[in-house]
Amino acid sequence: MDTQVVVKEGLSTEMIDAGEALVKQLDKIKFITDAAFWLYLPDVNTWRFFIANPEVKIHGPKRAYRKIQNALSRISSENSYIALREITVVDTHDPLVSLLRAAIRTGKEVSGIRFSHNIINGTLIEDSYIYRVL
Repeated sequence: MDTQVVVKEGLSTEMIDAGEALVKQLDKIKFITDAAFWLYLPDVNTWRFFIANPEVKIHGPKRAYRKIQNALSRISSENSYIALREITVVDTHDPLVSLLRAAIRTGKEVSGIRFSHNIINGTLIEDSYIYRVL
């Protein structure tokens, strides 16, 4: 019998710092960020950076991605451990955001909360790092 061991990709300090720098830069350019967090996706063994913005429902994600790219270009190279391809933009009422909101609220400040191995309303959140959930 073949067994395959999958080693979980880690969330590095550089990724954590880059996420914080991005949220702060988005605040500077007045891009509404109702939620921002890294989420581990075990099916593909990778981390994704999620950003919830209320304008996504009205204007679609393309405009949001342009503004996020603008913010990324303003971040110093020492905090460049996040690329646009690693970011998922969702509406503020996205089911995943609503799920996290049921368990935790951070306020408007940028937090740093590791949220691992939790079940919310029957859904497992294997691992995440939360900066903001309003």
